[in-house]
Amino acid sequence: MRATVAFWSALALATLATPVASDSRAEGPAPERLPLDKGDRIILIGNTLAERMQYFGHWETLLHSRFPELELVVRDLGWSADELTLRPRSKDFDDHGHTLEDEKPDVVIAAFGFNESFAGPEGLETFRRDLAAFIDETTTTPYNGEEPPTLVLLSPIAHEDLGRRTLPDGSKNNANLALYTDAMAEIARSKGVLFVDLFHPTKQGYAEDPEPWTFNGVHLTDAGYRKLAPILDEALFGPRPGPGSIAADLDALRAAVLEKNKQFFYDYRAINGYYIYGGRKEPFGVVNFPAEFAKLRKMIEVRDRRIWEIARGNKVPDQIDDSGTGAFVPIESNVKGPITITSPEETLATFELPEGYEINLFASEREFPDLKNPCQMAFDPKGRLWVTTMASYPMYLPGTPVDDKILILEDTDGDGTADKQITFARGLHVPTGLEIGDGGAYIAQQPNLLFARDTDGDDVADEYSYRLHGFDSADSHHSLSAFTWGPGGALYFQEGTFHHTQIETPYGPTRVKDAAVFRYEPLTEKVDIFVSYPFANPWGHTFDRWGQNFVADASGGANYYGTAFSGDVDYPRKHPPMQQFLVKQWRPTSGCELVSSRNFPEEAQGNYLLNNVIGFHGVLQYTMREEGSGFAADPVEPLLRSSDTNFRPVDLEFGPDGALYLVDWFNPLIGHMQHSIRDPNRDVNHGRIWRIRYTGKPLVDPAKIAGASIPELLDLLKTYEDRTRYRTRIELRSRDADQVMAALDPWIAELNRDDPDYWRQMLEALWVHQQFDVVDQDLLETVLRCPEPKARAAATRVLGYWRDRVDDPLGLLQTQVNDDHPRVRLEAVRALSFFKGEDAARAQEIALESLLHPQDYYLEYTLNETNATLSDRILKLGLE
Repeated sequence: MRATVAFWSALALATLATPVASDSRAEGPAPERLPLDKGDRIILIGNTLAERMQYFGHWETLLHSRFPELELVVRDLGWSADELTLRPRSKDFDDHGHTLEDEKPDVVIAAFGFNESFAGPEGLETFRRDLAAFIDETTTTPYNGEEPPTLVLLSPIAHEDLGRRTLPDGSKNNANLALYTDAMAEIARSKGVLFVDLFHPTKQGYAEDPEPWTFNGVHLTDAGYRKLAPILDEALFGPRPGPGSIAADLDALRAAVLEKNKQFFYDYRAINGYYIYGGRKEPFGVVNFPAEFAKLRKMIEVRDRRIWEIARGNKVPDQIDDSGTGAFVPIESNVKGPITITSPEETLATFELPEGYEINLFASEREFPDLKNPCQMAFDPKGRLWVTTMASYPMYLPGTPVDDKILILEDTDGDGTADKQITFARGLHVPTGLEIGDGGAYIAQQPNLLFARDTDGDDVADEYSYRLHGFDSADSHHSLSAFTWGPGGALYFQEGTFHHTQIETPYGPTRVKDAAVFRYEPLTEKVDIFVSYPFANPWGHTFDRWGQNFVADASGGANYYGTAFSGDVDYPRKHPPMQQFLVKQWRPTSGCELVSSRNFPEEAQGNYLLNNVIGFHGVLQYTMREEGSGFAADPVEPLLRSSDTNFRPVDLEFGPDGALYLVDWFNPLIGHMQHSIRDPNRDVNHGRIWRIRYTGKPLVDPAKIAGASIPELLDLLKTYEDRTRYRTRIELRSRDADQVMAALDPWIAELNRDDPDYWRQMLEALWVHQQFDVVDQDLLETVLRCPEPKARAAATRVLGYWRDRVDDPLGLLQTQVNDDHPRVRLEAVRALSFFKGEDAARAQEIALESLLHPQDYYLEYTLNETNATLSDRILKLGLE
């Protein structure tokens, strides 16, 4: 078959830039082209440039179409943020069968240099030594048992200036990338290794092509990889054959490549790796997983052969035949006795609530069969409930297509029960986290953060993109979860122990080991480790109305005050154990929320609610109190308890009507240690959403958020309910930044200074600036100097995140360190931990001034941590 005209038109556009196979300005022994033999195994390694290639398949499609008779095998082992000498993996990852010795490469294509380049000119000599050592090792090691592989080095691509105010223009990065690219070319030439310069062709391509190649300046989109593919193809093999000499239907060939890549991805990046090959493979993993992955690897070989047939131009069946790839090992349950699946009515009858409260079923699998193993929910500005489902839990079973979904459930007649479903997204795999925003939904899709959006207004996602990479997949119970927006516009989510995560960003790599809370700014593409702490499995995170946050750790039932341990630490250091703000009653917990609803009684306002899923099945309740720089909490009567052990409340959130909604994951078996992951009694067909209201007060009249004018939205920031303001911020972020900023100053001017809530409203205005990444130092200083200490504390945190764009940030923080309120001092000491380089010494001196004032536990803890971080940086600076 001949390639489609559309594909070749795109290919012609993509060759705007001239490929460079080696440094043409100097001579040397490096080969100009890559020789291939029949049956060669080509293995890609390196950073996100290599990793993302598997999701789009353009270069591999060109490769097979050019060499249809060679029956090439391609495996992508790329990994986000990998460096030559830094490639962390979870425990025993190398035992899973994907080392170079396992893959037996004839050709290794290596993409390094991007993450290393952030060391700048000072790190260039180290990079040169590391690259030379890498070349020597790779070109002398017979991984296939016979002879060393041919090595190809790929330079980084250039940093693209997307012309967005909130993203770096790339000039600094490009200066460093040019240095590192030149060093790679020189060393490759001296070592006789084929080098492909992608930096200069992409930089030229960006300048000549009006359409962007990347989505964040450094990571290529599908269109970008389509444009890069012929550059790489021609650099390796010379000019492309004309369309008439290509036998394959390129669209069909690419589809086959993507199907093979998907199956290999399920193997290489298998979730629950800690149970497949890691520290918890005994006793269950050694039973079922060897057979599963033997089958999966034969399925991948079937897909290789399908690629070869299509590359030759041959017809292949529409359906792939995996009948000869082996069988699974039967798994018997270790549960003795019958498993009873309770109906919604039976579960409802087991609920106990305090006097005056009532609960009803909002939705279940009976009315909505797609509601299977719901995990996290979020209400959108229209008042509809979005929820993730996980029918593929606990992980992909080879040959069984995954089709987890994001459902939108709506109560159209206001009777407190859902009566309408829209499937927003499908084809997902164990989506453990979800949040609405920026015109779409952020979804946990380990090892990636996925963003899905609807572009044609039918509430069905038609555009999917991977926004962040590198989250570990060692345990699906510990993977990305507890998604929540902070009031300043950052998205927070977290993961548990066993994980080694590294995320590649336009600002450099972000790394963490064994549990963290992440902070991601979608506008700027900054990713920080908000909390690096030895959690077991943090599965809850909430903010109060003043921006103070609280983190719940599921496995041990621990709960922490977030400010105190969210100062900066440098990888791989973690904060040491810190006391909890409440006394643990039960474990494990899952999801937390603060009461802020005029439907609930006055005595409940501000209470901390906490789900628990084993032993005690229900919602625990604590009264909060301020205590020095931090908080403490005391248990009161639980809001909900159930004797139905299938009831597993894993998320909770106040809805637009002021009622509290609960996600019931509903499962007779949970836990990966107690039962086999493949235990047949794990339920994947049920799930419920419950709704709790207080009968002694009316429900809240839902605010009109979606479609409201900007002045109306700003006025909604005065609303009592935290969740109304939360969803209002989401809606505001969807509006034009200039229009919002133009409306904000008049809104501020009209605020009533006699209103007891005035300074909280001024804080909301400051957060609007932060939401849009528009720095206003005058407004910041106004709130920093206001009479309300809670507002001063919150503004101090904003100052910490604006430290690189305000005048004299250290001077401003020095004032805050000497504030008369301990929480302001705590925030200032925390903020000082983020200073680096020449500023670290002065930041440390200012932090120590806090000792001139009364101390408490949290102030001492945070000062010790800030001092440790800054001392390490000062020492390192002195050594350099």
